[in-house]
Amino acid sequence: PMGEENQSSVTEFVLLGLSQDPETQVLLFFLFLSIYLLTVLGNLLIFTLLHIDSRLHTPMYFFLRNLSFADLCFSTTTVPQVLVHLLVKRKTISFAGCSTQILVLLLAGCTECALLAVMSYDRYVAVCKPLHYSSIMTHWVCVQLAAGSWVSGAFVSLVDTTFTLRLPYRGKNIVNHFFCELPAVLKLASADTYSTEMIIFAMGVVMLLAPVSLILISYWNIISTVIRIQSGEGRLKVFSTSGSHLIVVGLFYGSGIFAYMRPNSKVMNERDKMISVFYSALTPMLNPIIYSFRNKDVKEAFKKLIAK
Repeated sequence: PMGEENQSSVTEFVLLGLSQDPETQVLLFFLFLSIYLLTVLGNLLIFTLLHIDSRLHTPMYFFLRNLSFADLCFSTTTVPQVLVHLLVKRKTISFAGCSTQILVLLLAGCTECALLAVMSYDRYVAVCKPLHYSSIMTHWVCVQLAAGSWVSGAFVSLVDTTFTLRLPYRGKNIVNHFFCELPAVLKLASADTYSTEMIIFAMGVVMLLAPVSLILISYWNIISTVIRIQSGEGRLKVFSTSGSHLIVVGLFYGSGIFAYMRPNSKVMNERDKMISVFYSALTPMLNPIIYSFRNKDVKEAFKKLIAK
């Protein structure tokens, strides 16, 4: 329990949501429901295919399975609650519920940041050092890289959540957002938030800017190597894969950096909420499509599954 002086008098938060207009809310309900169903189906399908088809037991798909799990956690933490809130008048969430949402969101989101960087490194080794690939990306190395991603995600999540929730929250409990996002909740604290903001910023540098740098370096090397490949077909294949990966990375990191790496303005506006939709709902839906279903091996595994 927190000290008496820090005891939170706010027991629940009221979320303003995405829109106050009833008709828009109905439209948003069906939009979010479709996104969520596609996310769950896509990621569960990837999970199943990667498990049952032995040809997909490679490092790339091992990381992809971790990414799918992170995506499922990520969207399940926010979207079902958004769906309920789009149907009810009183959009409340308990202090404990809000805390859990922040914790799990940051855990899944930061882990995803690390995994996307690990996956770009895997592609770099595959394209730039093909002869050494199997000796570099051993099963044990893959397990360590995946475990490291989850541990770093858990660490950042614990630090950010602890520093945010130990602040006193008294009186103000209206969150101008559609879920408990850390910057939005922090605005309601009844104390100076400067040191907490600095910690969140430092964690953002570690979990957002460092992986982005690694991804850009990996893809720069991949593209330089591909330009030297003589065959047009081989070149096109790598470019199309790299291009689609970079689109996902751009969406996910771009929106994440925008939300977590800016000085904390005192108001959340509609633009901030729309940007949160990108990484909380759209990226988890797009990942399985972009990383897998455009892939020949996955398509084959899918055909085999249907044929059974």
